[in-house]
This record gives sequence, C-alpha cells and structure tokens, in this order.
Amino acid sequence: MTYDRLVCANCAAPVSEGRCPVCRANRERLQQESFFAGLNPMALIALLAMLIAAVALLAHQTA
Repeated sequence: MTYDRLVCANCAAPVSEGRCPVCRANRERLQQESFFAGLNPMALIALLAMLIAAVALLAHQTA
C-alpha cells in the first residue's frame, strides 16, 4: 500500500505530509518496507506490462 492515500488517526492529516511524529514514523516505516511500497498503482501496472512484453518477446525469439 502506498502512504500517499493514508490518513493519520492521530492528527487526521495525510501520512505523506508527516505533520506529527506518528505520521513521520509510519512514513519512514512504509518507505523502508520495500521498493514497491513507494510506487503508485499505475507505475506497478506499467512495470508488469513491460515484464509481460519482455517475456513474450523472449518466447517469440526462441520459438
């Protein structure tokens, strides 16, 4: 999940703004969790489409 859509229960502000210590701690935790946590859904879809195209091209060349 990306943190740009999360709302902090402590201060009711978006977590991505980091207004309170709870927001900042959760933002840091989400950023360190994995590389894909910071990507938006459209970037993940584009990455998946490129991977599928590369596999299809490789399969076409070997056949």
